[in-house]
Amino acid sequence: MSVRVERDKETGVAVVTLDRPEKHNAITLGMARELSAVWRGFRYEDEVRAIVVTGAGGRAFCTGIDREDAGRVPQPSSPYTIDDPLLTIGPKANDLWKPVIAAVEGMACGGAFYLLGEAEFLIAGESATFFDPHTAYGMVSAFETVHMAQRMPYGEIARMALMGTAERVTARRAYETGLVSEVTGPGGALEAAREAAAVIASHPTEAVQGTVRALWSTKEPSRSQALAHAPHLVTLGNLPADRQAELFVRRGGGHRLR
Repeated sequence: MSVRVERDKETGVAVVTLDRPEKHNAITLGMARELSAVWRGFRYEDEVRAIVVTGAGGRAFCTGIDREDAGRVPQPSSPYTIDDPLLTIGPKANDLWKPVIAAVEGMACGGAFYLLGEAEFLIAGESATFFDPHTAYGMVSAFETVHMAQRMPYGEIARMALMGTAERVTARRAYETGLVSEVTGPGGALEAAREAAAVIASHPTEAVQGTVRALWSTKEPSRSQALAHAPHLVTLGNLPADRQAELFVRRGGGHRLR
């Protein structure tokens, strides 16, 4: 199992850990199914009242879908449809309205934004970096930018998406722009997230979940409309898989932090 779940009955907090540190916690097809099942299962666990999601190892929160598995996803020939295994890896996509806090250490990029975009807020260690490599490899960043545009200023998410691998947003810059609510020392994000989750879990759960639902209702119409366009933009704008692979091999070099 590459998704680990720990429950603290005393505090009512569960911690969901992406547990493939040797692969920077890249998500396999199996992990995508596990995550969906975990979120849906929490709906029936009344003793779990708040949740933290994080990545193992400290080098990365998550680097998106595992590229080997990405090549195993068959796609329909119609330009109006696309199969994306990451669409249901987040809590809101699985109708879970218990509060979720993301604890980020190291890299968070690409498909990680499906998870981060459905968390209530983010806490990051000071060595965390955020970036979106899609355009550098001939792929449209659609679902990712829609998720993150709900919590970042337009210019910030546009710059991150369009710059691709050339630039990484530091935890400090992410805090300054509102993406991150708290920056801790290296390795401190999980403990800070646990503490915040424990406070939230101590409040009456109906009031907490109602507040989560109310907050999400403010942005859900625009988000849903934008996500409806995403499959078509991906189909039209992505390079063929073999050309993407060439760019993965050829591209390298440094990046700059901001």
